[in-house]
Amino acid sequence: MKKYFLLVLFVQLTCCGFAQSLSHVTLSGATTLTAFWFAADQQAIIKISPDGKVMEWGVEMEPGRIGYYQGKLLPFMGRVDYYGPEADEAFRGKVKSIGSCTITYYSSSQPDAQKGKVKTIGALALDYYMDYDNEAYKGKLKSAGSLAIGYYASYDNEAFKGKLKTVSNTTLTYYSIFDDKFNKGKIKSIGSFTYSWYNDFDRKELRGAMKTGSTMQKVNGVTYNIWQ
Repeated sequence: MKKYFLLVLFVQLTCCGFAQSLSHVTLSGATTLTAFWFAADQQAIIKISPDGKVMEWGVEMEPGRIGYYQGKLLPFMGRVDYYGPEADEAFRGKVKSIGSCTITYYSSSQPDAQKGKVKTIGALALDYYMDYDNEAYKGKLKSAGSLAIGYYASYDNEAFKGKLKTVSNTTLTYYSIFDDKFNKGKIKSIGSFTYSWYNDFDRKELRGAMKTGSTMQKVNGVTYNIWQ
């Protein structure tokens, strides 16, 4: 009986420890990283900006179709708590818990690149590029748990410097300044999935619109929403 209870406890702790994960990445205008979406407990979705701020939270209008609704969430009906006046000034008044998922922040004693930004979402730890890192991505999200996140540097092509480059082993590429003026800076590939766009030689009403590809593409467990 004792072994049974220990097994149940282990399973519960394991499930809780892995309940939070990166679920979606959004690219507005098919060019600009706007948010990372994290799946939390009680079906909650927590939206984090590239520089580590909680933007909003809620539940999916229809699970699996965030891209279809362009990120619109229904209100989370569970309990939500906030840090009070006794808390560190860097996170005073910020959301503390969403349902059973606790959120912590880097304190005011931390470097500017971290101060006040989300530190943990449940058991998932977040870290950021520091002030001594490249100018194009310092202060941006560097990792979520074991998931590494990379960006193009300031010395890269003007059309995609500072843009999201890698999420773990998934690489993103973009059209450069040498490509069609309607397409430069737009997503070109995510992993093995490629995108093409109507260009200057196409009908006026089509120029810049998606020609091939999907507005919602799941790659290595993460769904990329390409909003135009």
